[in-house]
Amino acid sequence: MGLHGDGRGPAGGRAARVGPRRSGGLRGGLAVFAAVAAVFTLTLPPSVPGGDSGELITAAHELGVAHPPGYPLFTLVAKLAIILFPFGSVAYRVNLLCGFFGAVAASLLFFTVFRLSGSYAGGILAAGVFSFSRLTWQWSIAAEVFSLNNLFVGLLMALTVHFEEAATAKERSKIAKIGAFCCGLSLCNQHTIVLYVLCIIPWILFRLLKEKELSLGSLLKLSLYFCAGLLPYVYLPISSYLNQARWTWGDQTTLLGFLTHFLREEYGTFSLAKSEIGSSMSKILLSQVTSMRTQLSFNIQALAIWANICLARNICDQRTNYVIDKFAKNLLASMPRDAIILLRGDLPGNSLRYMHYCEGLRPDISLVDQEMMTYEWYLPKMAKHLPGVNFPGNRWNPVEGILPSGMVTFNLYHFLEINKQKKTFVCIGIHEGDPTWKKNYSLWPWGSCDKLVPSEIVFNPEEWIKLTRNIYNWTEEYGRFDPSSWESVANEEMWQARMKTPFFIFNLAESVSVPSAVKAQLYTYAYNLYKEIVYLQKEHPVNWHKNYAIACERMLRLQEKGTDPEVLISETIRHFRLYTQKASNDPQLPDILIALKHLRKELQSLRNMKNV
Repeated sequence: MGLHGDGRGPAGGRAARVGPRRSGGLRGGLAVFAAVAAVFTLTLPPSVPGGDSGELITAAHELGVAHPPGYPLFTLVAKLAIILFPFGSVAYRVNLLCGFFGAVAASLLFFTVFRLSGSYAGGILAAGVFSFSRLTWQWSIAAEVFSLNNLFVGLLMALTVHFEEAATAKERSKIAKIGAFCCGLSLCNQHTIVLYVLCIIPWILFRLLKEKELSLGSLLKLSLYFCAGLLPYVYLPISSYLNQARWTWGDQTTLLGFLTHFLREEYGTFSLAKSEIGSSMSKILLSQVTSMRTQLSFNIQALAIWANICLARNICDQRTNYVIDKFAKNLLASMPRDAIILLRGDLPGNSLRYMHYCEGLRPDISLVDQEMMTYEWYLPKMAKHLPGVNFPGNRWNPVEGILPSGMVTFNLYHFLEINKQKKTFVCIGIHEGDPTWKKNYSLWPWGSCDKLVPSEIVFNPEEWIKLTRNIYNWTEEYGRFDPSSWESVANEEMWQARMKTPFFIFNLAESVSVPSAVKAQLYTYAYNLYKEIVYLQKEHPVNWHKNYAIACERMLRLQEKGTDPEVLISETIRHFRLYTQKASNDPQLPDILIALKHLRKELQSLRNMKNV
């Protein structure tokens, strides 16, 4: 019997084994994508989420530049989603896009684990636990860059496995080029992906070198593919040069300006915290999947995924979440016509910008960013988009003068003076670095914001109480949101806004030199307002108890006609006691406890006198 050649060497056998896995992995990946996309779509927030979402959506809507490093890829793809998706609010369309990114990331993770282990159950478990963990789910349904980052992590992992299984030099070369392009493209999104890129590239080059497939020419080609992936960054100087966006960040028309933005010199730090939402979980799952596959049955794995979904569902189901939407709409609705709002902070800044520019609310209002006014680029680029606002220079600085660059600086006092024909508000808070406004202006409470009022205007407490009592239509229960969420921050701001007017009036009584009759009237106004809001709701911020207790104590000192000392002392004791039970970290707690001891003795003495 003659010997016949096999026709399949080791590489051929390897390809035969990989072929069924590849087709099975694709089918399974599509099924995982469909399942995860369905869940994410059903739990999407219908409007703008908190955090950077409002700014990212606005940058995409306006075709501007987002905060450093610019996120050009996300901006461009989000703009396409805004144009192509024919339903929902502008924010919903970008939220939906990010949900799809998250579903693709899940399918890529399934594909990778399935290719490594050959187990459908292992791939489904990995994709399910990753996708429906609280943080991944939470940030995959919001207009943020994280789900796209997760997609690139999954894509690079899948390409790495594909490269490892490649049977021929031609196939390895093809995958390496695709991978080089994807590495560059991934850096057009979140820069934390560099941790993966710096691990993958040396390993790929080492493997090519080991296979004697790495030459100077091939290295140059891979570099060109990598650079091609970075091409979306060309969008930054183009957008900056055109200067058509009503909201943008930075001036990238010069090399220095581009590098400043790209290297994040004006914004934040190179923090790895956010990338831990998904990427570290992927490594853990990959290292443990084999043992899980052997130790757990498919039914147990399915139950584990279902338990994880149930655990996260209450937090991650955002389909009725309009909290940030209502927060921004309430702030805008409270403003008089043609007002100037000096924005400060992510919550009011990003949410109001979204409502104003993307949803077209209150076009009569001018939004000016306090922090941005201190940057050299802000007014030269943005002043033309704020036609109703006058600027007495090119840059906000408490020290006025002319900079070496020729820029004219101005302080807040002169800004207010030159815009005196308009009502100006600060939301939320005012920049501490420039106190010049105090020369001729005061801050009066206006809900969560404050109004800058010329000092010659006399404060009328009764009129101001009527003006601000029902300034917002806010119905959210206090304390119903996760304390770490933006919804909780917005809810807290709205609840504390109810306390600002009585707090302001009380402080006037404490600090302003006025006749005793006026002081007594101010204390009485504050006391009545505190009492009204404290007893209006069963649950409210804990500091309300302290403020009301102090107001009761001041009324006790006044000994006004019509007040019952026993009632006032009892109220003071009750609310100080409630406060001490809930605010254990207050440094004034020892003093409050001493005051409580004294007040109890005073109450007992008063009751003894009544019984005589």
